[in-house]
Amino acid sequence: MQLTVLGCYGPYPPQGGCCSGYLLQEENFNLLIDCGNGVLSRLQEHLDYRNLNAVILSHLHADHVSDIMIMRYGLEIAYKSGLRSKPLPLYAPGTPEAEFERLPYKNAYAVNTQVPGTDLQAGPFTIQTRTGIHAVPSLAMRIESPSGTLVYSSDTEYYCDLEEFASGADLFLCEANFLEVDIEKSLPNHLSSAQAAQIAAAAGVKRLLLTHHHPEGDLEVSLAEAQKYFTAAEQAREGEKYIISAK
Repeated sequence: MQLTVLGCYGPYPPQGGCCSGYLLQEENFNLLIDCGNGVLSRLQEHLDYRNLNAVILSHLHADHVSDIMIMRYGLEIAYKSGLRSKPLPLYAPGTPEAEFERLPYKNAYAVNTQVPGTDLQAGPFTIQTRTGIHAVPSLAMRIESPSGTLVYSSDTEYYCDLEEFASGADLFLCEANFLEVDIEKSLPNHLSSAQAAQIAAAAGVKRLLLTHHHPEGDLEVSLAEAQKYFTAAEQAREGEKYIISAK
C-alpha cells in the first residue's frame, strides 16, 4: 500500500501548497481521499486523474472538496470521448445536504452516501468509518488491505473512541491543525499535534504522520510538541510517498 501526500494544509494553502488530498494505491487500484484546493493539479504529477478508481471525501468543507467541482469537467469530457467507460465512484457524507447535492454532475461521478459505521469495499481496500467531532459530519477512516492498515483521522476534535479506532495501525495520518496554545484557548473543531501524538501512543500505532497543517503555523514547534508524546512523529510533506506495510 502506497500513500502519496498531494496536499496537507487547511483551511487554506500557503503559497505553492495545496489543501487536503491523499492518493492511496495498491494492486493498480487508485483511491483518492479528499480533493481540496490544488489537489487536481498535484495529482497529475503522479497519476492521470482519468485513471482514478474511486474517491472518498471525509467531509464537505471546501478545503477537502473544492477540486471535485473542477475535476468533474475533465471527467465528463473523458466519459463523452470514451476515455472513461463509466462515472467515477464518489463516496461522501450525506450532510450538509446542500453541499452533498452539489456533488453530482452529468456523468462525471456516481455519487454515494457514506454512512458512518458502515464498511465500504473499494478494490483491495476495506474502509471502516466513524464520525468525528467537527463543524460538519466528518468521517475518520480505517483502511485495511492484505498489506497493511492506514487510519485517517479527518478533521476532528479529540474524542476517546479515536484511540480504539486507530489501534495498531501501521500508519496513522492525523490532523494537527492546532498547537497546544490553541487548545488552551478552547478553540474548536481540530486537534493539536500533541493530542495527535497522545492518541497515537495510546493506540499503539507504528507511525504517526501529522497533517492538515495550518498555513501560518510553525511546523517545527508543532513537531516538537508531538514528539514529547510520540518520538517517531513526522510531519506530512507534499509530494512524499509513504509505504504502508504490516511487516
